[in-house]
Amino acid sequence: MSVGPYIDVSRTRASEFAFEAPDESIGSPVLHAGNFAFGPAFGFIGKRTAADIGADLPKVGLSIEAGAFGQVHLTPALRVRLEGRKGLSGHKGWTGEVSADYVARQGDDWLFSIGPRVTLGDAKYTRAYFGVTPAASLTSGLPAYDPGSGIQSVGLTAGYHRMLDKRWGVAVYGRYDRLVGDAADSPVTRELGSRDQPSVGLALSYTFGGAR
Repeated sequence: MSVGPYIDVSRTRASEFAFEAPDESIGSPVLHAGNFAFGPAFGFIGKRTAADIGADLPKVGLSIEAGAFGQVHLTPALRVRLEGRKGLSGHKGWTGEVSADYVARQGDDWLFSIGPRVTLGDAKYTRAYFGVTPAASLTSGLPAYDPGSGIQSVGLTAGYHRMLDKRWGVAVYGRYDRLVGDAADSPVTRELGSRDQPSVGLALSYTFGGAR
């Protein structure tokens, strides 16, 4: 279990803010074509040390990720999004996510969203967090394990944002992921962790600029 920052910045010239899922990567569309949008995506994963997992496994440093996303609104209330990001440090692999969100809102007064998630990773990404090399097996006591690429988890995310007045608002979200495939079969998961991966977030929001 860990605690970290939950930060988001959005900008718009329209009468209301465009929908952003609470767990999507940092980035804004640079290309619009009808209901389709494309743009850069940036993310980060905090470092993982032996103390974090309770076994003498190699440290995975802070992972700064850069990539791109594409998304399409199938209807005003249904959005599908695909992200792909490369670790420039830390795990140094490729990771990505396929997501869909149903969105209900009343302008900027309140917004609710919910939808499924599928997280993917290449072999380098998966080995960084779920692999156990023969050398690490000797120091950790875990059996050696060499995972491959594929689907890492499936899950669901829900978020709710409500304005309290013209400037201040409150946002909450919850996410549940279930590790599958090689990630679920890893001794790191089976002996030190769990296939169930819940997360929650809480934030205050403040709106700058003109009146809503």
